[in-house]
Amino acid sequence: RRTSGGGTAAAPEHLAPLSLQVGTNGVISTQDFPRETQYVDDDFPTDFPVIAPFLADLDTSGDRGNIYYRQDDSPALLDQAAEYIQAGFPRTAGSFVPTNAFIATWEDVGAYQELSQDTEPSKKLNTFQAVIAYNDVDTYTIFLYPDGGLQFFGTRPKESYNVQLELPARVGFSWGDGDDPKRDGLFHSLASSEEALRQLERESNTGVPGVWVFHVGSASPLEHVEPGISSGSRLGIPQSPTHRDPSIPDYTHTLSGHADHASTELLAQHGLEATLSHPDLGPPAPLDTVPEGLPVSPGQERSHRLLPDKDIIQQSYSPNPSSYSSGHHGVGVEEDVHFNPDVFTYNAASKETCAQHHGRCSPHAFCTDYATGVCCHCRATFYGNGHQCLPEGAVHRLNGKVSGSLMVGRAFVRFEDVDLHAYIVGSDGRTYTAVSGVPQPAARALLPLVPIGGLFAWLFALEEPGSENGFSITGAEFTQSLEVTFYPGEEKVHVTQTAEGLGPDNYLSLKTHIQGQVPFVPENVTVHITPYKDLYHYSGSAVTSSAHREYILATGTTNQTLSYRLLQNITFSGCPFSRFPARQRLAVARAFTLYDSQEHALRYALAARISAAPGELQRPSRDENPPVNPCHDGTHACEATARCQPGPGMEYTCECPAGYHGDGRGCRDVDECAQGLSRCGPFAVCLNVPGSYRCECHSGYRPAEDGQACVPLVPARDPCEDGTHPCAPSDRARCVPRAGDLPSCECLPGYRGDGITCADVDECAEKPCHAAAVCHNTPGSFSCRCQAGYEGDGFQCAHVMVLPLAEPVQPLTPCEHERLYPRTVPPGPSPVGGGHVPQCDEEGRYRPLQCHSSSGHCWCVDAAGQEIAGTRTVPGSTPPHCGSPEPTERPHTMCERWRQSLLEHYGGTPRRDQYVPRCDTEGNFTPLQCHGDSGYCWCVDESGREIQGTRSEPGSTPPC
Repeated sequence: RRTSGGGTAAAPEHLAPLSLQVGTNGVISTQDFPRETQYVDDDFPTDFPVIAPFLADLDTSGDRGNIYYRQDDSPALLDQAAEYIQAGFPRTAGSFVPTNAFIATWEDVGAYQELSQDTEPSKKLNTFQAVIAYNDVDTYTIFLYPDGGLQFFGTRPKESYNVQLELPARVGFSWGDGDDPKRDGLFHSLASSEEALRQLERESNTGVPGVWVFHVGSASPLEHVEPGISSGSRLGIPQSPTHRDPSIPDYTHTLSGHADHASTELLAQHGLEATLSHPDLGPPAPLDTVPEGLPVSPGQERSHRLLPDKDIIQQSYSPNPSSYSSGHHGVGVEEDVHFNPDVFTYNAASKETCAQHHGRCSPHAFCTDYATGVCCHCRATFYGNGHQCLPEGAVHRLNGKVSGSLMVGRAFVRFEDVDLHAYIVGSDGRTYTAVSGVPQPAARALLPLVPIGGLFAWLFALEEPGSENGFSITGAEFTQSLEVTFYPGEEKVHVTQTAEGLGPDNYLSLKTHIQGQVPFVPENVTVHITPYKDLYHYSGSAVTSSAHREYILATGTTNQTLSYRLLQNITFSGCPFSRFPARQRLAVARAFTLYDSQEHALRYALAARISAAPGELQRPSRDENPPVNPCHDGTHACEATARCQPGPGMEYTCECPAGYHGDGRGCRDVDECAQGLSRCGPFAVCLNVPGSYRCECHSGYRPAEDGQACVPLVPARDPCEDGTHPCAPSDRARCVPRAGDLPSCECLPGYRGDGITCADVDECAEKPCHAAAVCHNTPGSFSCRCQAGYEGDGFQCAHVMVLPLAEPVQPLTPCEHERLYPRTVPPGPSPVGGGHVPQCDEEGRYRPLQCHSSSGHCWCVDAAGQEIAGTRTVPGSTPPHCGSPEPTERPHTMCERWRQSLLEHYGGTPRRDQYVPRCDTEGNFTPLQCHGDSGYCWCVDESGREIQGTRSEPGSTPPC
């Protein structure tokens, strides 16, 4: 929020109150905070304006620290603030005199932890401070980090899903989403890696370790946050304050100009521009802080209003610290009206010397003492930054990992920790880079992105006299940030490459992350890179470069020339006393790129030399800055969506990008869908988006590799169908698919085993055939054949009686046969029914009631003459009442025998996922068979064998 200057000098009105929100999580904002999970784990840029001295998931519960905040206009504090600001901006802030300062201090705050009965809270605590000093023209911010004040450098994410990882804190500024679309998303990052965070209390952009200053607001237009540019001179600050509260930490250290992700589009933090005072109203009177009460719900921040003097309310407030946990990210603060404002101090005892820190230098380097510190320098025949030194002219190797999330055309591709290897021939500046394992669509799309390998060309370029390659300046610890915008499609991709030092055998270790959108490159296309020359700018601990590159897509005899814009930023921790050329030119004479489809490797090869920039031998004075084309510094008047095309000198033109039409100063979106300009194929719907369009596939289809057409969804691979299952051969076992899991194997009836190994069952051992039949075992089954003189199916055999008559007679029925040939009674005591001769009716069938002629027992029998259990009566009792004989039961079919065998195998009640064959009323296999309730069905032939190609997915039924 801004203060309003709605008054005049003649009739001044009161300033509207400015609301500064001080967050527990190491952040200050001019707006209400969103929910904690919406920002505490995210990188810059944020959705709302922030000043972040240490943005992380911090906690003040359990008596772990306090947060102090106040408005102060005491001369002593303002003088010390002015000294730091003038040290950081010696040329532009020499006359700056602040009239007020707002101070927020986080003292001994901890990282939020999920505590249980078995865990103790961490004893690592952080202390740091942010100061906003201003007058009616300019606003500056100061970050202060005392020596030893940062004991932890990151916190666990809110939604970590039990994964043990830690996110580094973020330090810097973010514009957030506002009314100016050109500034939305702009930010300035000072530190967001553990390495950079560790340097905060050791380095500085004011010359005082641990103190960092930034110009964040001005009555005149200020397009971005301006960091201090001190060359390392120390301030004459007294070693201890005149009046000091012993409870306040000694702020003896300050930050350096190290920034691990310094954006080329920096934040314009106008939320503080001339807002705490107004030129029409004169200097503001002393201000104070008015607590407005505790947060009443999670996510509500504490509001601190800064009011004119007539509305001052003096008040102190000491809340119960235990009521503030990291779940409530409002301010758990203690307003101390006795807080000593004299917190800016410098202790000269902290000066480093070679005697103390010589071990930081490479074994091939020497240490040099300077007035305010030390530096390492490589010895003769070696090159580097003194911390890492390599032998001149030698061959070097580099290993690393590459991860990425890319939208290739309109297809999303993700890869993680694929291998990167580079081979460097230092004697002539040649570098060879190979990235293996990137999925082919992404690898081909990255062919034009030579800057991935171009980093090594700059690092190890052949040095011409008076010049230094990248490794001589940065050594083996740095971070490169690339922003590449492709034309004409305006696709944008970000590349971050972090060097992590030298390993064994001087192998440099590098991590690369690629994220964004890249144009699709077809398979039959070759990419050619023309030689190029880039100008690099050196200042402090940062190297920047911008360029416009062209590349050629060659297909047979057809060539297409495309281009991209490159913004490059390299940050490192260098020696503040080293003097680098202000500008150097990198000339790449040969650049080669290809994708090896057999080895799945993306390759870059470059040969580079570095030299002084043209005219650099006549070094300009420090106060002379060369003019910068408006396209490069953002001062052009092109529409936000337009492309600024630099011309000679300070000239430029504005061009609307593809997907827009206009003169570049006013660009209107083209509706490709309505005008029939889209290339969406069949089965796709065209959706217009600003500057482009999107093809969305119908249900059951997915995008093709070209991002335009849609192809049917390929069903998931079925091992049962493609034969990759581990089951026994199909004549012995059955493969049963299972959704979302590996298939199971089951032996067919007639075999036993685990499905992977199935052995034949000898059914004949169980004597399943009729007594007058012979059993023959076969693989997976058996057969019964009636003996000579009998006929039947082997399960039932009837004797054939041949009479010497001219006419054929009917064969004997089983009942008649048994009457003629009674069963042999074994010797010994005779069973109750032993020696029984059955009674037959007129048609030769067993009579339902059978009685033993000698014992007097009676019983009922079925059609086969078998006694019906429970019907036998003793002699002298009434015989049982037996019904009419049932018709002879037909023999079981193969389907019925298989079904009965499986039911017995499953214990009588199969599970829902177990297969049981379906038989019709005649005992034949039904043409459609299904596997339990899984939804998988198929057609079978008369023998129950599956007909290939008929198996269906759940939800559909094959026509059998």
